[in-house]
Amino acid sequence: MTPVSILIPCYNGAATLARALQSCLIQPEAAQIVVVDDGSTDASAQIVAHYGRLDPRVGLLRMPYNGGAARARNWAALHASHDLLAFLDADDEYLPGALHAASAFLTQNPAEVSVRLDVEYTDFPVELTAHPDFALHAQTLSNTVPSSLIIRRAVYAALGGFPMDDAFRRLGGEDGAFSWALREIFGNPRLDDVKRVRMHYHAGIHAERYFRVALGLQIPAAADIADAFRFSRQFLDTARAGVGRLRAARVIEG
Repeated sequence: MTPVSILIPCYNGAATLARALQSCLIQPEAAQIVVVDDGSTDASAQIVAHYGRLDPRVGLLRMPYNGGAARARNWAALHASHDLLAFLDADDEYLPGALHAASAFLTQNPAEVSVRLDVEYTDFPVELTAHPDFALHAQTLSNTVPSSLIIRRAVYAALGGFPMDDAFRRLGGEDGAFSWALREIFGNPRLDDVKRVRMHYHAGIHAERYFRVALGLQIPAAADIADAFRFSRQFLDTARAGVGRLRAARVIEG
């Protein structure tokens, strides 16, 4: 069994955080669970503290102000103790056996630097799920969302973590930029035999915007598309250059 550090950014996630934590605690590979309270004004920190008293694997970090999910994930990664990192949003949950499947895949395939888990999209509007192209775009999103990702810590660091540009915080998509770089430089395999992560719908969730745009139900502003592509390309170029230097120095392989 390979130990995994689970990293959870949380901003006002009190309504769903206990569910997320419980889904982590049932994973035998979950050796460390780091929750970053990203300036919440609800009871999120108190919930984490409660679980921390019940199980020493659960730890709490507190940001002095809301800095966004990417910054919170990167801060959590700096405190990870194990070589495999898993990212879970506070409103998502792992299904039983999720981390076992991921860690087994990476153990059996040492040349792979990461693996994705297939995502079940729960309670999303029928307008989206009934669309004939929903399943196709759901597969694409499963290759992107942080909650599907388990990655070797050295490679996460080599890529530079999640990009923290203000444009991504405004529009979302830092996970897409990270996934683009990961796929282009290392590959981005996904275990699609069974659903292992559950994403629950709620108003304002970024996944809804993705589906609406992908299905042609919403047209984003041209300037937003240009900004997202420009910053994603910059992140890819920076990550590729950094990884190239580390490969040349034989700090990382592959």
